[in-house]
Amino acid sequence: MNIILKSAKVIDSTSPFNNQVVDIHVKNGKIEKIAASITEADATVVQLDHLSVSPGWFDTSVSFGEPGYEERETLVHGLEVAAKSGFTQVAIESNNNPITDNQSIVSFIKQRAFGQTTEAFPIGALTVKSEGTDLAELYDMKNAGAVAFGDYKKAIDNANVLKIALQYVQDFDGLILAFSQDKSIKGKGVAHEGVTSTTLGLKGIPPLAEELQVARNLFLLEYTGGKMHIPTISTAKSVELIREAKAKGLQVTCSVAVHQLVLTDAKLTEFDSRHKVSPPLRDEATRQALLQGVLDHTIDCITTDHTPLDIEHKKLEFDMATSGTIGLESAFGALNTVLPIEIIIQKLTAGRAIYGVPTASIQEGNEANLSLFSTEGTWTFTKENILSKSKNSAFLGTAMQGTVYGAIRLDKQTFNF
Repeated sequence: MNIILKSAKVIDSTSPFNNQVVDIHVKNGKIEKIAASITEADATVVQLDHLSVSPGWFDTSVSFGEPGYEERETLVHGLEVAAKSGFTQVAIESNNNPITDNQSIVSFIKQRAFGQTTEAFPIGALTVKSEGTDLAELYDMKNAGAVAFGDYKKAIDNANVLKIALQYVQDFDGLILAFSQDKSIKGKGVAHEGVTSTTLGLKGIPPLAEELQVARNLFLLEYTGGKMHIPTISTAKSVELIREAKAKGLQVTCSVAVHQLVLTDAKLTEFDSRHKVSPPLRDEATRQALLQGVLDHTIDCITTDHTPLDIEHKKLEFDMATSGTIGLESAFGALNTVLPIEIIIQKLTAGRAIYGVPTASIQEGNEANLSLFSTEGTWTFTKENILSKSKNSAFLGTAMQGTVYGAIRLDKQTFNF
């Protein structure tokens, strides 16, 4: 690779070139030079409208299906979608078939993803088959390349299992993911409990279902020590609880999904199952509280929570449909309508520190790990903008701002222009 990115605005608070418009020379997988103007006869020049460059984005929660659900998405194609969407690294959830609960499947994912622009980091299941009973092979999976351990979208009902897990992983600096939703409180709920669900006759999921679990999990963390990440929180009280836990000095981090920051349960009036997600879309007041949690850094990072689903599981009556939305393609354009660009970049890269992945910075001599985009221009997300094999996007018809041009990592590049 020998590329010169012309007239690129650097958005990277860790770089001495932050907020400057410069040329960036990327050669043999490294940032060779950054200057006001660079010329080299053998280099390929990339000159794009309103080009901005940031450290490559890292998504902390992506599902691709393979192995087992290749009809939803494959690893190679999914990683290509991620690269075209600006993500240079993604953490892949354990909800495959078989579940990623042993080192063999972790190794398979790493090997299958090798050589792609976007690097894959497997998340190991916390318990065998994600059944919540017996701890999986955590240490072996860590040695094979797993960056964290959690049962995707499943709370650990047995508090002692979570307690033992938090204690056990401290010996090798492991990270526990604690999805927080009380099954008994959720019951048969399918939507946020509020005015909209009552008006539409949908069974509600009260915020309490999440908050009880968040509170319990934080008590366990305070007792055991260790590191806990609470993914995809969705209520104002959850933000408060985590803020208080951080003030106590607990090693807790959390994420929020893009759709929780942009969409609300007002979308449910058409009973469109594309808007059925877990946790559910909340009301406008909650969306504002989550945005505030991002701005004051209580919420550490933003995830797409990308979950491809085939038509047999998604195009059903609202009550019967499976929860989940794809989100890689729409993430940047959606976030750019509700948050400042500096915050977006910070929250799309903060996951590296949480998951123990080396950080990226735009400086001469560093390995190339770059996302390319423009913050300019408004448009509407349609089916033509979906790159994934599955089409279950909650963002169809949503106003977007800005364009993603692609990603560069080491000597690999994937462009979307």
